[in-house]
Formats: sequence, C-alpha cells, structure tokens
Amino acid sequence: MPVASLLPFTATPNRKSASPTSFRLTEKFILLLVFSGFITLCFGAIFFLPDSSKLLSGVFFRSLWVQVSGNEPQTAPWAPQHKWLPTAPGVCSRCVCVCMMQFSWDNYKRYAWGSNELRPISKQGHSSNLFGSLKGATIVDALDTLYIMEMYDEFEAATEWVESNLDFNMNAEISVFEVNIRFVGGLLSAYYLSGKEVFRRKAVELGEKLLPAFKTPTGIPWALLNLKSGIGRNWPWASGGSSILAEYGTLHLEFMHLSELSGRPDFAEKVMNIRKVLNRLDKPQGLYPNYLNPNSGQWGQHHVSVGGLGDSFYEYLLKAWLMSDKTDEEGKKLYYDALQAIEKNLIRKSSGGLTYIAEWKGGLLEHKMGHLTCFAGGMIALGADGGPDDKTGHQMELAAEIARTCHESYARTSMKLGPEAFRFDGGVEAIATRQNEKYFILRPEVIETYMYMWRFTHDPKYRQWGWEAVQALEKYCRVEGGYSGVRDVYANTPNHDDVQQSFYLAETLKYLYLLFSDDDHLPFEHWVFNTEAHPLPVIKKQNVEIANHLK
Repeated sequence: MPVASLLPFTATPNRKSASPTSFRLTEKFILLLVFSGFITLCFGAIFFLPDSSKLLSGVFFRSLWVQVSGNEPQTAPWAPQHKWLPTAPGVCSRCVCVCMMQFSWDNYKRYAWGSNELRPISKQGHSSNLFGSLKGATIVDALDTLYIMEMYDEFEAATEWVESNLDFNMNAEISVFEVNIRFVGGLLSAYYLSGKEVFRRKAVELGEKLLPAFKTPTGIPWALLNLKSGIGRNWPWASGGSSILAEYGTLHLEFMHLSELSGRPDFAEKVMNIRKVLNRLDKPQGLYPNYLNPNSGQWGQHHVSVGGLGDSFYEYLLKAWLMSDKTDEEGKKLYYDALQAIEKNLIRKSSGGLTYIAEWKGGLLEHKMGHLTCFAGGMIALGADGGPDDKTGHQMELAAEIARTCHESYARTSMKLGPEAFRFDGGVEAIATRQNEKYFILRPEVIETYMYMWRFTHDPKYRQWGWEAVQALEKYCRVEGGYSGVRDVYANTPNHDDVQQSFYLAETLKYLYLLFSDDDHLPFEHWVFNTEAHPLPVIKKQNVEIANHLK
C-alpha cells in the first residue's frame, strides 16, 4: 500500500456555474485545500526532518503494521528517531522491529516468565540442557535489547527479576560457553548501558562460578561444569574427550571485562593462557582444528569449520584486538593469519559464481556452508580496515560476496528464510539437500552480516534484504504466542518447532533494529559485540595494563 493511499480521500470539485450553494462549495473547497496543505506539510516533515517519523507512527500505526504483517498490532511502543526504509514507503522499519520485540517479550512474560525460553504454540516455558536448572535465559539475554529499544518499563521488570531471582548457587551442570555468552555477556552489557550495580555484581559472581572449568592439565576449560561441585567434563560426542574451539575460544571478551570490573587478574589470566597453549601447537595448513584435548594439549580429529564448532573463535581474535583499543597486537596477528589460511584452504567459488566457505576434514573439503558460517561476512568487513593496506578492498569484496551467497540461501527457499546448512555439490548451489539441514530456528547470522555491511557500505540492498527477512519472519514464524522456528523452509506452509529462542531477542531483533538505525547508534569505535550480540565497550588504552602484563 503506497503512503498516498493512507491519506484522506480528496476529490476534485466539479466546475459549475454559480448557484445558491456556490458559496458553501467554495468554502468547503478552501477548507479542503487548507487541510490538504497541512497533510502535505506533515508528510514533508516525515521524510525530511530527522525526528519526524514519530508523527506518522502513532497516527497510522495500525494500517502500517497490518500492511507489513497481516496481523493486528498488539502494542505501540516507539523509540525516538526511527528511520524509514526506502524500499517500503511509509513503513517505519525501526518501529516494526520494536513491535516485534514487544510481541516476543510480552508473550514470554505472559506464558514463560522466569523460564529460559518460550514455547509460543504450547504457551509454556522451555529449557534445554545447556542451562541445567539455571533460569531466566531470555530475561538476561534480552536486557540490552530492551534498553537499546528504550523499552524501559520492560527493562525495569527484567532488572527486578535479576535482582530477586537470578541464582547461581545450585546443583546444575551448564554449558560454560552458552552461559558465558548469554548470561555473563548479557549482564555485562546491561551494566555498561544502564550503570545498575546489580548487573556488575551478578556478572562477577557468575564469572567466579565458571573459574573451576579451567582446572585441567593445560588450562583449556571443560565444556560442561557443575556450578555447585566445580566438576567439569566434555561433551561425550566430542572427538576423544576434546574441548571445542568455538567454546574455549569464545570467553576472551567477557573475561577481560570481568577482570576490568572486579580488579581480579585471574579472569584475564585464564583466557590469555588459552592463547599460549594454541601458540605452542602446529596448525595444519595454518588452520585450527575444532577439537583440542584439555589433558594432553593435542589436537583431536582434524575437522576445521568457520561455522559450528569453530566460528566465534575467529570472531573473538579480531574483536579482542578491537576491544583493546587496538593494543592487543597478538590477537590481531592471530586473526589475520587465520583469515589468510581460511581464504587459501576453505573459500571457494561455485560454477554459478557464489563464494562460500567450505569445511575441511582431514585435508578433504566438504562443500557445505552453515547458517552459522554466515556471520563471517560481517566479521571480514569489520576487520577489513585493519588488515594490510593492499588487502582492505579485497576483504570488503570478499565480505560482500559472502553476504550475497547467504542472501541467496534465503532467496532460494519457499519461505525466504535460510536453512541450517546449504550445499554446493551434486548440481545444487546454496540449497539444503538433506532434510535435517532444512530447518530455521530464528538464527541471526545472516542479518548480522547485513548490519555490518550496511554500516560499512551504505548500500541500500542490505536494508532491502533485512526488510525481506522481517516480512518472512512475520509471515511464517509469528504465531499467536510469539515467534517460532520452522522445520522446513522449502515447504509451502510452516511446520513450527514451538521454540522462541532467547537469541532471537538478543541477536536477531537487535541486529534488525541496528540495521535500520543511524551509524552513531552503538558506534563500532566505542562498542564491540560479543557473539550473542551483547555490546561491550572498548577498553581504552590507559586501562589495558592487565592484558599487557599477562602477555
């Protein structure tokens, strides 16, 4: 529906000769002209004044929301300075993102308050074995999104729950990685954004609970930890009892901040020791295998992936350098060396011209790319400016090509949502060929890359692609009680998995909101996002003595 269709109907008056009613018609015509002029001025203000989109959002919210989603609006919370998406005239794109967040949050609060996640069809709480009996993952994961979107009443309710109910003194076996990125990261971000002491205190308390995971012969932490006993172990399916690269390699940002906030160097010491262990090892073809034995300090199975099991390790090498105010030269070198090895050994181009990142198994390539791998477009763009001078342009081109491939994985499905993994073999490109790879669980990685690419290029196609994702989420994932993943993105009608993941609120909706925001909203020179999209401030040069002392 064009914007003009939302205006009051204004017919052109007939030109008639004078009559007893001519004065009344002329008076009505003049009033109509005045009113039309006022409407024209309003719409001019909407498109040309920086803060004027609030004007239309309240007046026409119902029409706009029904236009986008086909559903009646539930609530209408508005943050300031909403931006308009040129490809969807008249629709306040940031407003829609806020409304999606409101709908997700309201249903979680109504049906699953205090549980880790929501089952939006069953309308009850849900928890996976990642958290043991720890509670409130959605609350903690969503704290900073609520604050960033200026949903302050909801933020205060979440804060009260954290203060009164978030308890780590329990006999619970948890995933060190997941609890770190969601709970520690979420608490740290909420503290830095709001300044509320409760978040700093809880973050440090939880960090202390995680320290026993590092009690191994090498200091490489266990994947699983009992919060009460401090006993750790690894996933039974991991190669030879190994720890996983993406898990032990995705603690650095949060633990450096824990040292910064607590004054305790042991948090930073633990993660810096991980680097020392890795630096002593030979890397096959310069690559980092996904499995490392914490007892022997030797690689397990030689499986390399920039997707699941490996992904955020590489992300945190780059972001450790950026978060240190670019003083962590070791992190910088490790990242660019790893990227060079990835480009040489894993990055390929299909016969149809799509660039993808394959997986490496004992020297043989599997021409598969996961949805998780799609974060790499944003990572490469984020690091392009810090690489060698002759590589910056090339890395931006590579990032753009990966973003295009990941968009194609969405565009080639019936629902315009991406599968969990897609392949480049057997005559197919960017399509899932196995049933167990066709699902979509509200993942953020593709939208994350769109956000970074928009920030660095301002190419409008990234906002257009983000808007396509909004429409697909509304059409296929929104249900009466929230948002649900789907089991087959190639089907014509959705078969929902009945889980509203906590990362949907923490990452997917936040990245969409930032995609449609100005660049000075959480600017990259001041903030670094952890792998769960929790923004952490850059630690300025005068505050990095801890890191420098430990090298």
